[in-house]
Amino acid sequence: MRVGIIGIYHESNTFISMPTTLDLFRQSALLTGDAIRQQYDGVHHEVGGFFQGLDEAKIESVPILLAAATPSGPVTAEALDAMLEMVWQGLDTVGKLDGLLLAPHGAAVAENHDDMDGYWLSLVRDRMGTSFPIVSTIDPHANLSPEMIAACDATVAYRSNPHLDQRRVGLEATQLLIGRLRGDINPTQAAAFPPVAINIERQLTTQPPCLPMYELADKLLERSGMLSNSIVLGFPFADVSEMGSSFIAVTDGDASLAEQTVREMSDFLVENRQTFVAESISIEEALEEAVHSEGPVCLLDIGDNVGGGSAADGTWIAHAVHQRGGPQTLVCINDSAAVMQAREVGVGNRRHMTIGGKVDDLHGPPLESEITVQSLHDGHFTETEPRHGGRASYDMGPTVVVKTDTQLTIVLTSRRTPPFSLGQVTSCGLDPAAFHILVAKGVHAPVAAYTPVSKRLIRVNTPGSTSADLSQFEFHRRRQPLFPFEEIGWK
Repeated sequence: MRVGIIGIYHESNTFISMPTTLDLFRQSALLTGDAIRQQYDGVHHEVGGFFQGLDEAKIESVPILLAAATPSGPVTAEALDAMLEMVWQGLDTVGKLDGLLLAPHGAAVAENHDDMDGYWLSLVRDRMGTSFPIVSTIDPHANLSPEMIAACDATVAYRSNPHLDQRRVGLEATQLLIGRLRGDINPTQAAAFPPVAINIERQLTTQPPCLPMYELADKLLERSGMLSNSIVLGFPFADVSEMGSSFIAVTDGDASLAEQTVREMSDFLVENRQTFVAESISIEEALEEAVHSEGPVCLLDIGDNVGGGSAADGTWIAHAVHQRGGPQTLVCINDSAAVMQAREVGVGNRRHMTIGGKVDDLHGPPLESEITVQSLHDGHFTETEPRHGGRASYDMGPTVVVKTDTQLTIVLTSRRTPPFSLGQVTSCGLDPAAFHILVAKGVHAPVAAYTPVSKRLIRVNTPGSTSADLSQFEFHRRRQPLFPFEEIGWK
């Protein structure tokens, strides 16, 4: 048997102005054929799980397209058309397939299709036919749609945030497809869409309020006939009708069991919805707590969450530390113009520079300061441990480390780079233990990387395009009513 692999992976923040072009996919991954296996076989990503599961079953893997870009604004129509053309060309040339493993993100928005993932999954289903075996993985930050569910025989979301189980979920999806191909199971799925949006700050799966919900999901898996279930936490920074949390259940041919299961999980969320409202503190409060705590303390910069599409050039926390004159703090800021200027200055030399705050007016004003250039780097590093996103190789672009006279060390990058790996710091010769405060531009995704080097993590509700304060965003297309924006009834 032969199974095709297709992934078009993007998390789209509709509240930022920077569109996601085909070039941005090329910077991260725009791969076809054997190049997909070369980059993803063996890594902690669901596609790595696809390859492993198919190899173990002695089924031929047929990689067709893997496209991924760092979260940002909506995908351009031109980019979507180009990627779909690559899919159709691949399907035309690979010969007969017995099934497909698909890897959308689930929160992709295109300029011309709000539900981009539902759109391309439906096109694949239409092309392959209603009886063709298709199984999909999704990120739990998906904004799930009925179209996505209808396009696949089974859908499986990662079960951890930060996402450390991507490879395992890829294996799970592969086993479901293999069971379907061999006639051992008849995957039947259902989804529920309760009118609740879980705040991004509340989405850590190893602690309440999420932990009891996952414990319930695990218990429901023990029922006879259950094959899989998933909690889809949702991505609140997309103004689309699908925005919100949802649930999936996959059974062996038992539609009523699938419906009952997603209903029970939905009831739990609705009944406990108040616990999923954000609890975070201000910059001033966070700094005061950090200063009086044993370091290093990691401040998680919610409003400039790179993994949620933000600018990565936020300066709110940097300004606060700068004004205090310390303590020793490390922050990464994306600013290609500042990188060029610092490289011209040279290592060991000083210059007055303007850093960050240049993409928009949401993430803080530029930081103006005398700096000393500490070191220059090419920005490449690798990650061997399971980390959020499943990536093994990173490219920050030309990178410079500079330091102010106020105990602020800044890693200046030329490319937006999410803080999923501590390699972002250590590849620049920096020791996290040398700092009292480490600033990571994320919410939960940096936890796996930064917990081993931090005595404490504090989530800081900074302003920005990924702020925990959802009242600052103007929604036009979301469902109504939707908690916490409106109170809801649930029957």
